[in-house]
Amino acid sequence: MTDPRKALVLFSGGQDSTTCLAWALDRYAEVETLGFDYGQRHRIELDCRGGVRDEIAKLRPDWAAKLGADHLLDLSLLGQISDTALTSERAIELQANGLPNTFVPGRNLLFLTFAATLAYRRSASVLVGGMCETDFSGYPDCRDNTMKAMQVALSLGLDAPMTLDTPLMFIDKAATWRLTEQLGGAALVDLVVEHTHTCYLGERGQRHDWGYGCGHCPACALRAKGFAAYRGDA
Repeated sequence: MTDPRKALVLFSGGQDSTTCLAWALDRYAEVETLGFDYGQRHRIELDCRGGVRDEIAKLRPDWAAKLGADHLLDLSLLGQISDTALTSERAIELQANGLPNTFVPGRNLLFLTFAATLAYRRSASVLVGGMCETDFSGYPDCRDNTMKAMQVALSLGLDAPMTLDTPLMFIDKAATWRLTEQLGGAALVDLVVEHTHTCYLGERGQRHDWGYGCGHCPACALRAKGFAAYRGDA
């Protein structure tokens, strides 16, 4: 049965958020999308968003009917103060604290705060994000406890219930590919491969069997490993 609530999907144009968009379209009566321009090095992902939305609407008429407005917020200030490998041209490496320098401090906390603000104005009560603590780079703002704390804080601060759905939280990349197939069959898997962008370096020249990317950054490595396991090659 369709959940009558409206959902707002944090939609970057990457693999995980595209799977989350399909997941939300399969469940909620109305779905809108939200992207953030924070000066990310891989800004090409934002250029992919419109095409992914167009293609996913073609897969099923009921999804097309549910897919509402898209929003893009300018959070360039975050890029100015973060000084990370995702917001500047520098080598990707581990920091002294054990976290990769692709970690953008406060990014998901800010994303969810702005998303909840927009959701409140748009009469949406569900936020959907691709955060995951199973197959990820160790980011503390991707953990389930962080999401639970944010759900409580946002609901209290807005004096309105705000649900945070994270369908990928406890599954790895191989399972994410399988979920994609379950939601939209081979057509959705092909869409993710051909139209989404996940590479940290923003490279889109080379097409691999799992999609476009440099092939060696942490995001590409995770995606390739998961795809191989999904296809039974690993």
